[in-house]
Amino acid sequence: MNDVTHQSPQASTSNDDLKHLKTITGIIYLCQILTFIFAGLPLLIGVVLNYLYRAKVKGTWMESHFDWQIKTAYVTLGLLAIIGLTFATPFGMIILLPTVVWFIYRIVIGWNAWGSKQAVA
Repeated sequence: MNDVTHQSPQASTSNDDLKHLKTITGIIYLCQILTFIFAGLPLLIGVVLNYLYRAKVKGTWMESHFDWQIKTAYVTLGLLAIIGLTFATPFGMIILLPTVVWFIYRIVIGWNAWGSKQAVA
């Protein structure tokens, strides 16, 4: 009986940790959404959070979200840099719309999986 009592606080701490990590994952998706309002700064904040908490989500369903979010941020930042360098040319304008659509797609897919407590496929 003593062992059962001793394990309960560990289980609740683990559940609290998972709830906290789920909240952090949602905040990072929110940072990605806020990128449309505040340029790239929230996207960078989200990546910093990803790296700060990455070890803690290892082995959970949220690990795939962190990988998804990091890839989304780096590819988006890379494409935005290319767009910025070529904006005055037709090439810059041509890749702007697909970049925005791809970014929104990644946020929506990730957010929906996150809300369902599932890994990103």
